[in-house]
Amino acid sequence: MITKFPSDVPITDVLKTLNQLGFRILRIGNHISMIRENENETSTPLTIPNHKTLKGSTLRTILTQSGIKRNEFLDAYEQHKK
Repeated sequence: MITKFPSDVPITDVLKTLNQLGFRILRIGNHISMIRENENETSTPLTIPNHKTLKGSTLRTILTQSGIKRNEFLDAYEQHKK
């Protein structure tokens, strides 16, 4: 079953889900800077807007930039929501 992609998601839920997927926060200001250390000794930087909620289109862009697959994010997001 395909889960509907979330829209107007609270930033706290997005941050918790990204943390589950290996990202950690570097700094918070107008934007939130995050990074993930990969197994091949590279890192994946990520910058997201620091808004109370994120639109679905913004969230899709974040996933594209981070290399996270839609289903991978949705699985972690649903697990977090339980």
